[in-house]
Amino acid sequence: MFTTGQLIFAICFVIAFVIIMVFAYKRDKKLHKKHFRGSLWILVGFLVFVGLLLLAKWLLKQ
Repeated sequence: MFTTGQLIFAICFVIAFVIIMVFAYKRDKKLHKKHFRGSLWILVGFLVFVGLLLLAKWLLKQ
């Protein structure tokens, strides 16, 4: 399906991308805590909302 060169390139790209993302996140960690304070509650609210939608779908299906 893929040539050996393409697989090697894909593996190297993924490794480099992950390393760069880790360094970028570590560098911006303090900034994230300052600007995105309370974002966990947004995630919790979203998950509860999706759960309620799935519950309503399940209840209406019966």
